[in-house]
Amino acid sequence: MNTPLPDNESSGPSDASDTGASPASAGWRFAFSRRWLGYLAFAIVFAIACGCLSAWQLARSKEAAAANAVIAANFNSHPVPLSEELPTLTSFDADQQWTRVTMTGTYEREKQLLVRNRPFNGGPGFEVLTPLRTETGALFIVDRGWVPTGNSEDSPESVPAAPAGTVTVVARLKPSEPGIAGRTASGNQVGTIQLSVVKEKLGGADVYTGAYGLLDSEKPAPAEAPTLTVTDPPTQDEGLHWSYMIQWIIFALIGFFGLGYALLTEYRKRNEDDPEERARAEERRRKRALKRTDADVEDDLVDAAR
Repeated sequence: MNTPLPDNESSGPSDASDTGASPASAGWRFAFSRRWLGYLAFAIVFAIACGCLSAWQLARSKEAAAANAVIAANFNSHPVPLSEELPTLTSFDADQQWTRVTMTGTYEREKQLLVRNRPFNGGPGFEVLTPLRTETGALFIVDRGWVPTGNSEDSPESVPAAPAGTVTVVARLKPSEPGIAGRTASGNQVGTIQLSVVKEKLGGADVYTGAYGLLDSEKPAPAEAPTLTVTDPPTQDEGLHWSYMIQWIIFALIGFFGLGYALLTEYRKRNEDDPEERARAEERRRKRALKRTDADVEDDLVDAAR
């Protein structure tokens, strides 16, 4: 025979309402909802993007360091014969940039070209490209320097002539420039120092197309010459790539920190009627009160006296 239970007793666990929290919202079950899983997926994608950007900045830092090493090693190097440094007309490696080379030959002044749209020290102008017929018979393009724009924007007022006869040239190697879309030129002018285009302008002759040379010196020196565009080594600065790299890592961490803070905030909101959570909230309030400064107390007294 079954004995009936007293009115104040229950045959099952107490209802969640006794703790002030509904079964659907108590604890951390909400964190596994589709909404919060979506937030987590977004934070992961954001962190991956930040990681990729951080790696990109690291790669750029390494590139800048490598470029600085090339400048330090080559800019003031002892000149070596052009034929040794560039054994073929297409030879050139990135680590040869700024290397000083020497050659002897004759300038072909009638084949001189002008590079358009080359500003220098804030002024518009042209760079002067003069082919040098080397002892091997090939043409090496020497950038002899810069001249300002004349009364007409399409040409300089005058271009100092290259030395006649045999000349010994020291120049710093530079790679062929890429073409720029929409930048064209006609006659004895070119849009960029794209050596394949320069070769065509010279009638397809044997031309060094891997690199050209920025003039450093020439003997005999002319009475008048274009302004040298490079006399000092470029600034060896790696930039702020390391700082940006660290910043992207910090942004990824901030994303996860923000997600965790939002998750904890919602947990406290959903479980604010739970006795244990109420006790923890009270403890947090007590600790905040202990951290109040004398200035905070004085502000409260002033507010109370108003």
